[in-house]
Amino acid sequence: MAHRNAPQIWQTLGHVDVVHGLYYLFMRGVFGLWDGGLVALRLPSVLAVAAAAVCIVRLGQRLGGTWTGLLAGLVFPLLPPVQRYAQEGRSYALVCVLITWASCLLVGSLSRPGRRGWVAYGAVMLTACLLHELSVLMLLAHGVTVLRAQPARPVKRAWSVAAGGVLAGLLPLAAFSTTQSAQVDWIGAPDIGEVLGFVVTALLGVAFARVPSRARGPVTLPSLALPLLLLPTTLLMLTSPLHPLYVDRYVLASAIGFALLTGSMLDRLRLSAGDAGTLQRVTCGVALAAVLAALVPVSTALRKPGSRKNDAAAIARAVENIGEPGDGLLFMPSRRRVWTLARPDAFRGLSDLALERTPVASDTLFGTELPPVRIRERILTSARVVAVRDLEGQPLDADAREAAKRSTLDAHFEECASRNVTQARITVYARPGHC
Repeated sequence: MAHRNAPQIWQTLGHVDVVHGLYYLFMRGVFGLWDGGLVALRLPSVLAVAAAAVCIVRLGQRLGGTWTGLLAGLVFPLLPPVQRYAQEGRSYALVCVLITWASCLLVGSLSRPGRRGWVAYGAVMLTACLLHELSVLMLLAHGVTVLRAQPARPVKRAWSVAAGGVLAGLLPLAAFSTTQSAQVDWIGAPDIGEVLGFVVTALLGVAFARVPSRARGPVTLPSLALPLLLLPTTLLMLTSPLHPLYVDRYVLASAIGFALLTGSMLDRLRLSAGDAGTLQRVTCGVALAAVLAALVPVSTALRKPGSRKNDAAAIARAVENIGEPGDGLLFMPSRRRVWTLARPDAFRGLSDLALERTPVASDTLFGTELPPVRIRERILTSARVVAVRDLEGQPLDADAREAAKRSTLDAHFEECASRNVTQARITVYARPGHC
């Protein structure tokens, strides 16, 4: 998407991914300045997490003191979800830095109200919401912070105006994105592991919030951090029976709240250790070292391809090894054509039998395919076909084109060899007796 020009991106957003439109345009600008491949794709996320950590230091210093800020800023990039999305070419790390920046502006505006501060707060929050519209949940968390600060009526009114501006600016995107809601039909209800993970994190956050606050203004550290930690995830999980929307990366900015609370708790332990005996100091040191040691295997695993659902580069290599020049190629379902984007050269010796128009030519993510009859005719002209499919047991698409691919292969070909690569199954089909 970032290598398409602005009109092509705009046309594509009319069909799909409008919720990521601002991020695509931003990355188009990045690649326009420097076409650095995967480094250019991922560098904004790395820098965003670093900048968010700096903003968290500033927040923690203001709400809990110098050591609280420094410790919170160190905790944030160590959290496994933050480490993961600091590596990926997605918008979630950018959302994190914007939410952190907006939180700084909110604390400043509640302490020293002024029109310029509220305008800046509204602009930063709106940008975060346009990068990913579920960031509006962080705006609701800020609303709880404002209520708990109990500011004067003009200050409440100023926040309400700023929040109203954010909602008004987001409304057109939110309304149009409902026409593309089928894109999130893959999201299921949170599993028991996700629920338990959130419950444990929430309980830790609540426990850490009991540490006495040293705020020098109307906003305390718990009154800012707890709503950020608890409210967005709770709301998404509670709406799952109606329409599942919970994915951990959608609420990645909640980690800001956990980092602040953890920094405050670690600062309190530091002060307590100063008055404690040698045995207690050693115990605290050993406990902290154990936590850091436990993070090492997690951090290492997150930096390997196996930590991701799909390894598109490995899929491309497998197709290159198993296929022969002139073989037919089928993606089942068609959206798996996205796997070609990591290493397109690996697929160029094969003939994409179902493709009518490429993704760029059709202003789509996966291209458009021929009618079912034409797909069947083209498959029957091939002696060998390499099928890139979902793993066995995955739901089959009921689309007529996908049904035509399956029925033609079943009726006129036999399976010669298969190989599973992460979530892909790569199968070679040939005419009977010609494997």
